Amino acid sequence: MAATKNPTAPAVLSPRTLGRATLERQLLLRRTAMSAKEAVGHLVGLQAQNTKPPYYQLLARLDGFDPAELAGLMESREVVRIVTMRSTIHLHTAADALTLRPLVQAARDRELRTFRKGLAGVDLDRLGAVGRQLVEERPRTPKEIREALLTEWPHADPQALGVAARCLLPLVQVTPRGVWGKSGGVTLTTAEHWLGRRSEPVPAPDATVLRYLGAFGPASVQDMQTWAGLTRLREVFERLRPQLITFRDENGVELFDLPDAPRPDADTPAPPRFLPEFDNVLLGHADRTRVIPPRYRGRNGNGNQAYGTVLVDGFLAAIWRHGGGTGTAASGTRILTVQPLGRLSRAERDAVTEEAVRMLRTMATAGTDANGYDIRFTTFVDFER
Repeated sequence: MAATKNPTAPAVLSPRTLGRATLERQLLLRRTAMSAKEAVGHLVGLQAQNTKPPYYQLLARLDGFDPAELAGLMESREVVRIVTMRSTIHLHTAADALTLRPLVQAARDRELRTFRKGLAGVDLDRLGAVGRQLVEERPRTPKEIREALLTEWPHADPQALGVAARCLLPLVQVTPRGVWGKSGGVTLTTAEHWLGRRSEPVPAPDATVLRYLGAFGPASVQDMQTWAGLTRLREVFERLRPQLITFRDENGVELFDLPDAPRPDADTPAPPRFLPEFDNVLLGHADRTRVIPPRYRGRNGNGNQAYGTVLVDGFLAAIWRHGGGTGTAASGTRILTVQPLGRLSRAERDAVTEEAVRMLRTMATAGTDANGYDIRFTTFVDFER
């Protein structure tokens, strides 16, 4: 007798179906008319370990994006660069910087404990107070912060003192650091001082869980913990369960989602997209097979070095960078190298080339003709080897 299917069992979602849902919410299935500020908020921040990736992330997602728009938001202090999720620098709206940073403070406290040997005899409350006074007097470089703290605790480890200041204080990187077309080293002050308002009290994580699902779902508890760098979120998901729906992935892992969130058909077209290193769509889940095929796991990076990623049909299919390739370019021509990880059809190569031209035309610096780029497809070889 055939087994009867359980009518109450959650639907099972394939990696492709999960990928289409996440790409839609990540604004990567079709470009949106959102403003840059709206997009930064919707995505719950942009990974910004390096200065240029936020601009490339928005170019892949927004219709008519102009780098000057995001640069202006930074200069007007409507968005800031600050350490939040996974102890890495993210670009957040001012409002999110003042709420998300307190939310992840527990993770910063755990990080700080790993440096306790170098902080023997250091009063952390006093270190926080001294550090705050230093950076609010004027923005300081990390080196200046370490040297000033060493005068207070000469026997402490300098690196540990710097880490302690970063963990204890909500430090933002002030402009011109990160402003498109400008340069500047890292100088730091507190978010409160830079933005002219106090941080919020540590919020309950419920609202952030819902926002995460809206930008990355459907997702498991472990997915969100990986994205946020937090632990013990199971009880939060359980508290929210009555207002969520659930699915299973092909491994039986429970996935949560917002009832009205978009979940496009698995066959929905996904045009090529050029993403910078460390784009959150590649880092936002514990199980990344919705975007990274298992056979390509680890191919878009080498240790702590990550490469630009090309999505084709919604999945990692190539890596890219400016420069590289073989042969000599014409005078004044800059090279963009695309290294497919597998075979691309002629139509896919043409679509990737078209998207590359769009990217280059938008991101070309003043005085550079985007038509002066030589887009080259080469055999995959690790860029760092």
